Amino acid sequence: MVSRRLFLAAASALPLSAGALSARAAGPATNDLSALKPLTTGAKAITVEERRARIAKLQDLMARQGVGAFLVESGSSLDYFTGIRWHRSERTTAALIPAKGEVVVVTPAFEEPSVRETLQVGGDVRPWDEHESPFQRLVQALRDRGVANGTVAVEPTTRFFIIDGIRQVTKDYDLVSGDGLVRACRMHKSPAELALMQAANDVTLAALRYAHAHTRPGMGAADIGALVDSATAALGGRPDFSLVLLNEASAYPHGSLQPEVVKEGSTVLLDCGCSVHGYQSDISRTWVHGTPSAKQRKVWQTVKRGQEIALETAKPGIPVGDIDKAVRRYYEGEGWGPGYRLPGLSHRTGHGIGLDGHESPYLVLSDTTPLEAGMCFSDEPGLYIPGEFGIRLEDCWHMTDAGPKLFTPLAASIVQPI
Repeated sequence: MVSRRLFLAAASALPLSAGALSARAAGPATNDLSALKPLTTGAKAITVEERRARIAKLQDLMARQGVGAFLVESGSSLDYFTGIRWHRSERTTAALIPAKGEVVVVTPAFEEPSVRETLQVGGDVRPWDEHESPFQRLVQALRDRGVANGTVAVEPTTRFFIIDGIRQVTKDYDLVSGDGLVRACRMHKSPAELALMQAANDVTLAALRYAHAHTRPGMGAADIGALVDSATAALGGRPDFSLVLLNEASAYPHGSLQPEVVKEGSTVLLDCGCSVHGYQSDISRTWVHGTPSAKQRKVWQTVKRGQEIALETAKPGIPVGDIDKAVRRYYEGEGWGPGYRLPGLSHRTGHGIGLDGHESPYLVLSDTTPLEAGMCFSDEPGLYIPGEFGIRLEDCWHMTDAGPKLFTPLAASIVQPI
């Protein structure tokens, strides 16, 4: 469910209880990582040829729509098209992809060598010094690529100060949202992308299995999260997040800052993910430490059935929101909700996933995007009872012409969650 959040950083920094510290010191939680072998040795990064094909598709779409160029700053879409993996800061690094011609990348001069290192598709890199304007560089790049005026599509997550900076330089361009262009390119995953997502999911499931086997009474959320992260790294993935919710905190989808520890009857909810060559996994498992109560078993089984209904509903051509509708109808028949009310399912049934942990389309009532082969989603129709506990099970899947295909098998039972 989660992508990287400030909340996770805060939660992982909670002080450990004395019991958790002693459990970490005494337990066998971290002494057999050497038994874990990398699962990503065969994972192949996206090729230069595939990235160039992506740019060719984008340029064809722009030409058809009368768009002169596409502006994209640092982030997953810049990686998707050019291979450049760069952080966002107050200093602008951005690329212009013209409808005709090569890419132009604008970046701070002292960052130029690092940016060139990951640029895979060729093109021109134009540095700017600290006293200069990157926006003037971008405007000049447009003109040099034959785009003297007209429509420029902007990647939808691009920050306002970059758009405003270009407008301050010139009024010659109509800057519009490039969301439709991004969706047309990124929503449908290629075989190479699916293979990387499969590798990431394999790693996360194995890391969850390791954490489940090594969870001990007295451990806190940070202890269990450390188990997941260390196992993920040993298995060859890059840890992205490990949200651990214990006891009442499991009733709140992104948890609580109140410290909790594992004890008899504890609900233990893990929502974890990693990346392999940039592509994401997102898996949740919930179990009870000790003997589950009848209520915990019932809610767990209801969520499992919710996952199954989501997959059974997924048919080519239906609006993706119909999947959320079907799950919610079942839950309401079981006495949950109605709608998004608690106790019940307070969030969407799932989200798109790929280079971003959350990306379009979304399994939510209002999303009418037709379901098509190559789209990838999470399946996570959790149930939450404030003041008591919550259950979330989450697996990712991709659509094929024959129906949905899971990256990981659904959990078997509350006592055999992985």
